[in-house]
Amino acid sequence: MGATLIVLLLWIGFAGGHLLLSSLTVRNALVARLGEQPFRGLYSLVAFAFFIPLVWVYFAHRHTGPWLWAWRGTSVHWVMYPGMALAFVLLIASLVQPSPASVVPGEATPKGAFRITRHPLLMAFALFGLLHLLPNGSTTDIVFFGGFVAFPLIGARHQDARKLATNASGFRPFYEATPSLPFTGGNALLGVREMSPFVVAGGVLAAVVVRYFHASWFGG
Repeated sequence: MGATLIVLLLWIGFAGGHLLLSSLTVRNALVARLGEQPFRGLYSLVAFAFFIPLVWVYFAHRHTGPWLWAWRGTSVHWVMYPGMALAFVLLIASLVQPSPASVVPGEATPKGAFRITRHPLLMAFALFGLLHLLPNGSTTDIVFFGGFVAFPLIGARHQDARKLATNASGFRPFYEATPSLPFTGGNALLGVREMSPFVVAGGVLAAVVVRYFHASWFGG
C-alpha cells in the first residue's frame, strides 16, 4: 500500500471519528453512559490514534509520488509569509476567545476574530493546509496538506449544523452575524480593528519563530 493511500485512509479515519463521535445521537448516548469528561477523553484518544500515525507516515514519506506542481522560490514566500501570520493570529485568537460552535463552546459574541470567521481555529488549519499546498505538489503532500483544508471545512459545517439543531442559546444570532469563510462577511475589517494587539503581535511573532526554525524542526 503506497504512502499516499495510507495518508488518505488515516485522514478518513480521523475525520470520520470526529464526525461520528460529535454527531448528536452518538455523542448524547456516550455522554449519558460515560459522563462528559470521560467522553471528551475518548474523543481525544480517537483523534490522537489517527493523527499521530498520520503525521508519522507523512514525514517518513513526504514528497513521494508523482509531482503535479512545484511552485518554489521568492514569489511563493510573498504569499506564504503573510498567510501564515494570519493563520497564527486566528489560532491564538481561537485560544483567547473560543468559538461557541466548538466542542467546548465560548461566548456567542460576534466581535473581533469572529467578524472574520466564526471558526478561527478551523480556518487557521485550513489556511495552513492551503498555503502548504503551494510548494508541495507531490501526491503524498497533496493528500496530507489537502486534508488540513478539507477537514476544517467539513468540520465547520458539521459544528454549525449541530449547534443549530440543538438550538444552543444565542448561537443562531451569532451564526447569522458571522461568516464561516474568512473575510467573506461585511464586518471583517471592523473585526480586525477589534482584535487585541497582543493577539495580533503574538500571531506574527509565532509565524516568524516557526519560519526561522522551520528547516531544523520540519526540514525544507
